[in-house]
Amino acid sequence: MKRRFSPDDLPLDRRAVNLLMLATGATMLPHLPHLPPFIPLFCIVFALWRWMSAHYAWALPGTAVRTLFTLAALSGVILGFGTVFGRDAGTGLLVIMLGLKLLETRCYRDAVVVLFLDYFLCVAVVLYSQSIPTLLYLALVLVVITAAMIELNQPARGAPLRTLLQRSGALLLQAIPLTLLLFVLFPRLPGPLWGLPQDGGGTAGLNDSMSPGSITHLSRSDEIAFRVGFSSAPPPSQMLYWRGPVLWYTDGRNWSVDRDRTVTPPAAVPGFVPLDDETVEYTVTLEPHSRGWMYALDLPLSVPPGAHRTRDLFLFADKPVRQLTRYTVTSATYYRTAALTAAERVRALQLPPANPAARALGAEWRAQADDDMAVVNRALRYFGEEPFFYTLEPPPLSGDSVDQFLFETRRGFCEHYSAAFTVLMRAAGIPARVVTGYQGGEENPLGEYLIVRQRDAHAWSEVWLEGQGWVRIDPTSAVAPQRIEQGIDSILPAPQRGLLRDFGGGAFGALWQRSRLAWDTVNNRWNQWVLSYGPENQAAFLARLGLHSWATTALATLAGAVLLLAALGLSLLLRRRRRTDPALMLYQRFCAKLARRGIVRAPEEGPAAFGARVQRQLPELREAVAFINRLYIAIRYESHYSADQIKQLRRAVATFRP
Repeated sequence: MKRRFSPDDLPLDRRAVNLLMLATGATMLPHLPHLPPFIPLFCIVFALWRWMSAHYAWALPGTAVRTLFTLAALSGVILGFGTVFGRDAGTGLLVIMLGLKLLETRCYRDAVVVLFLDYFLCVAVVLYSQSIPTLLYLALVLVVITAAMIELNQPARGAPLRTLLQRSGALLLQAIPLTLLLFVLFPRLPGPLWGLPQDGGGTAGLNDSMSPGSITHLSRSDEIAFRVGFSSAPPPSQMLYWRGPVLWYTDGRNWSVDRDRTVTPPAAVPGFVPLDDETVEYTVTLEPHSRGWMYALDLPLSVPPGAHRTRDLFLFADKPVRQLTRYTVTSATYYRTAALTAAERVRALQLPPANPAARALGAEWRAQADDDMAVVNRALRYFGEEPFFYTLEPPPLSGDSVDQFLFETRRGFCEHYSAAFTVLMRAAGIPARVVTGYQGGEENPLGEYLIVRQRDAHAWSEVWLEGQGWVRIDPTSAVAPQRIEQGIDSILPAPQRGLLRDFGGGAFGALWQRSRLAWDTVNNRWNQWVLSYGPENQAAFLARLGLHSWATTALATLAGAVLLLAALGLSLLLRRRRRTDPALMLYQRFCAKLARRGIVRAPEEGPAAFGARVQRQLPELREAVAFINRLYIAIRYESHYSADQIKQLRRAVATFRP
């Protein structure tokens, strides 16, 4: 059966192809950083081919060539990602298939399919970033795509690009009220606002292992790890130790949480006793990092929902943190931990046969000291009195890395000092372990919260002392006390400081700092009000509005949507009425008067024919009808008319009495 011809089957003209290229290119742009180079390269080749076909009559590839391209693209995605499923592989496959689709886009129907794929690819962008700049860019891309869609669907194509963009923007602006209503009232689902369960997204952060250089690498990053708002005055910087993974096992160079994780089940009891009533309450907004730990200040007294406190006294989420997570914790800053079990003592004294010089030094201190605390102080004096240096560029270590650091290079970062100190303590027979996390943070006075960045990553040690339990010892403070008291940038030379802060003093430096903190405040509000708007926040917000059940919420959503649509429809009607031709309105009033006399104008009857009929039926009004008819036809169908003619017509219709 022969298919019926449709205007959508017409071949694309150059203008349509150009709009299609603009919309598709703008959609693909934010995906480029996440794609292997061959995908953008293929897409550029496909787009150029299609453009040359439109402008220089190049032949588009046939079915066989397109099939070969498709197989090559699919193979490339599988080789590059190892799969076609998941966020990265799926997005890469969609991008390259969209590029291929351009090669078979010949008519308007095909172009509409490409634009719908562009819409879908826009949604995929938020799987990678939900920042304000990204969403603003996507809004502009949506305007471009919708403008192209308007061009393809209007009967008379060829409107100026500016007009198309204005119409597209108006359409999207009209959709904002309904979007906001659904965002606030539509039931939220647990999980990220935009994301996939297997997403590996999130910023890089601490791992459950540590080796020389691992934290040094993090300290070059200005990415946000988390933000903290305190309910009262925050503790001083030297008390801000944000506890993360606790590392027990070492092979002499690397440290990890434990070889056998089953020996450290979640703690059913706190595992420590606060020594006074002083506590700190704060709320953490944690960036996604795809791991389980949730940072808390020192030892957490409370445990957020969906998390537990491990026996190592740090918080661990029941599921990997793959979305922005907000939780409130109360911590104790002075405490005594529970007694050490026999198994824990064995693990806390574990040492491999590596680093013989360090083990000999620890044993020597043990023999000379009266108690454990004396050994600890001897080690701290050793770091403070010997020529040790704190640097972001320590020399590489190999073999017995602790021995090399202690007796040869003596230049290192926090992981070097904490690892060496812990080895010395274990060699002296004192149970010890490494704790990783963050130390300090940058105060934002504009938003009244603390910004903790990846560059604040830190490692310190804990030793177990009889009668005190686990005691935090930070050997870095013996070498670089400013690092603990004033932050990492206070001790590093200018070239090694954070790029966001390195603008010196003076008025420009102060303005830059204030602008940077103001922008971070905006981002923090965005996180609190939009990205963190999950089921709990929604329930609390709706409760404040008096909506305590999903039934009332659904009714409110439906009522709000109906009201919005009704308001929009009324607005369009009023707008259309305002735009109605005044001459037409007056003529319709003239026809209505005649209709009441029983002379009804037929739908197909033109003004001239209707006027002639009325004159025949009402000869006594011949002159008045002829005058109104003549005036109306002149106003409607001549190229120019005056305001005076409208006034004449209005007076004539007003005085017409059929």
